[in-house]
Parts: sequence; C-alpha cells; structure tokens
Amino acid sequence: MKIMILGAGAREYSIALALKKERENLEFIFVPGNGASAKLGQNVDIKDVKELALYAKNEGVELCIVGSESFLEQGVVDEFLKLNLKIFGPTKSAAMLESSKAFMKEFLQRHKIKTARFINTSEFKEACEFIESLTPPIVVKADGLCAGKGVIIAKSKEEATQVAAKMLSGESFGEAGRKIVVEEFLDGFELSIFALCDGEDFVLLPAAQDHKKLYDNDEGPNTGGMGAYAPSSLASKELLERVKNEMIKPTLKGMKEENNAFCGVLFVGLMVVKNEPFVLEFNVRFGDPECEVLMPLINNPLELFMAASEKRLKNFKLDLRNEVAVGVVCAGKNYPFKASPKSKIEISKIPENSHISYAGVSLEKDELIADGGRILVCVGTGKTIQEAKKRAYELCENVNYEGKHFRKDIAYQVD
Repeated sequence: MKIMILGAGAREYSIALALKKERENLEFIFVPGNGASAKLGQNVDIKDVKELALYAKNEGVELCIVGSESFLEQGVVDEFLKLNLKIFGPTKSAAMLESSKAFMKEFLQRHKIKTARFINTSEFKEACEFIESLTPPIVVKADGLCAGKGVIIAKSKEEATQVAAKMLSGESFGEAGRKIVVEEFLDGFELSIFALCDGEDFVLLPAAQDHKKLYDNDEGPNTGGMGAYAPSSLASKELLERVKNEMIKPTLKGMKEENNAFCGVLFVGLMVVKNEPFVLEFNVRFGDPECEVLMPLINNPLELFMAASEKRLKNFKLDLRNEVAVGVVCAGKNYPFKASPKSKIEISKIPENSHISYAGVSLEKDELIADGGRILVCVGTGKTIQEAKKRAYELCENVNYEGKHFRKDIAYQVD
C-alpha cells in the first residue's frame, strides 16, 4: 500500500513510524520529507499542489496524509478530491479555521463557542481603542499564517500599540499582519486537544501538553515547541466532555451548516481558567511536537486515517495503549534566533521503549546531519509519566551533535 505524507518535520516522520509499526508492507512517499525520512521511504519535492495530485494518481497512492498547514492553505485537499483520491485533511475553505485567525474568532462568536474577548481589525485607530479597554498583558495576533510566530503577548498598552502598528504596516509579518486580532489575555493552563473528524463525526485523542518557551521554567522566547507529553492528567474526564460538547460538536455542526464540512485534524488550543475551558485557537493539523507523543499511543493509526478519509468514524473503535509518552525536542545551537552550524549526528545507543523522530536533518554520504532549527525529538514511553520521562531524557544523553540543547523539565506540571 502506497501512502503519501506531506511535510518535512518530526510530525510527519512520527506518523510514518506509527503506520509502519501497525503494518510492515507500506511504501511511503514524503513531500518534501527530510534526511531521515529518505531512509523510511522516498522523498519527492513537488511544490505545485495540482502537479502533486497528478503525481499521486500516477503513482497509485492509496492515501495521502497532510502534516503541514502550508499544503492545506494552498488547497491540496481540493486538488486530490477532484481526482477522487483519498486524502486526510480539510479543504482550503475549511482550513481557514487556522489560516485566518479573524475567520476563526468570528466563527467562534457566531456559534457561541467560548473564547477570549477580541476585535478583528485592519484599522490602527480601532485597534488602539480596543487596547485601551483591556488590562495588560494584551495579545496581538497577525491574521494569516506566520509559521507559529504571529502571536505577541504585550506587557503594556504601549507595547501592544507598537506591535499593532508594526503588524498593520506590514513591517512585522508582511501581508499576514495587515489584519490583526487583538484579544484579552487569559491566565490559566494550556492543553492541546485533537479530534480526528470526517465532516460529521469525530474521534478524540488523548489530551497533550506542549512546552512553547525555549528555556526551563517556561522562560525565554516562544518556539515551535520544545517538548510535549500525553495523556495529560490535567485534562479531567469532565473537562474533556465539556470540550466535546461545547467546542468540537458545535464546530463540526457549524462548519457543516455553513457548507464547509470539516474533515481532518481539529486541534483545539485550549486555555483552562479556573476549570473553565476557552478556545485560544484552532489549528487544522497535528501539533508538532504533540504528534510525536500521540502517535506511539495509537495501535491502529492506519485504520483511523482510512476511516476518517472515508467518512466512517461513527462506529470506529480507537485502540489506545495504556501508556504515557514524553517527547523532548533537541534543537540546533542558535535556535530560534538564527541558523545553526551543520553537524554530524552520533547516537551511542537507543534505550528500550524509546525512539527518535527526526526533523531538521539532511543526509550526506548516508550520514545524518543536524542542519535545521529543531533537529529531532527523543520520545520515551512507559506506564507512568516518570518512567516515560526517564527514558526520553536517557535517549537525549545518547544523542550528540555540535550545539545540542534541550529543556530539562518537560512534563514538569504533572511530574
């Protein structure tokens, strides 16, 4: 069976690893993939989504799984569906739940789904007036996709005003910032909730928690994510029921009513304030590094992706391992500030119940070279969070390249 996976990071690598564990005889085509995925399958670099759909048809691809949001924004799902190809992911219009923060916030408002108080605007004066009504810190977001970097938490009204001015002028994020969302800051704890959807029904995966800040104790700048764990004990059964009934079901119902049925991963970025859940944001694909800790917990991922793409999730039975997974991101020397020097990756051993998901790596003379921002994720599994964490960190110590750095406190909130 030929499977195409779109993306180049550890998220896509993790999906392939999990699928291979479920069924050995799979052929993978990664677009564009990375140096390590070239050892799991074939890397192909096709940027045009129409061309990509034709290539998939000619190659006899039986399922395409979209990892990266940039493909979704370009409408890759629409092109595959035109050729009657199976693909897991939302259409371009449904993907606006992520690709436009303004669309997402207005959708939440229309369907009475709880979120922070906000304003969407392209007008500086309007932004300033709303900023004046808020108590700092204040959140300012670029409307469009900014590779996870378009959200600024301003510590004062003055800073929020300056940030808004830079975004609206195009100085900060180009066209993606010409419309902005200004919203109140919610103070609580974050959770990542993932629902795999087929337009009408959904399957909920274990709750995960990501660690965005670069340094221990949640200090330093925001990153794409420095580690994650799942399931999180911070997500009680009652909380998850509320998320299902108050957020996921109304979203699927609302999207369908608006002739925009949502198929794919609905990633609810949740803020829990005094036991009250609020939607911070929606993404329309797996989080990275959350995907790396969710995939090892699912025994039947191929069945799950097939059922979702064939719109038959209603009676699907998710087969989960009764375990915990912890993933620790090892980054390049200068991440996230600038490019890091290339360096050969050396691994002394891989302890039992642990594995590596590769991201920013290239292949030179059959050797893996660290050459990206986030280089790889060390994943450990176990019966308890402590066991999984111990294995993940033991693996971190067995991986070496120049400038390796990682957080030492992943899963600290539940350890």
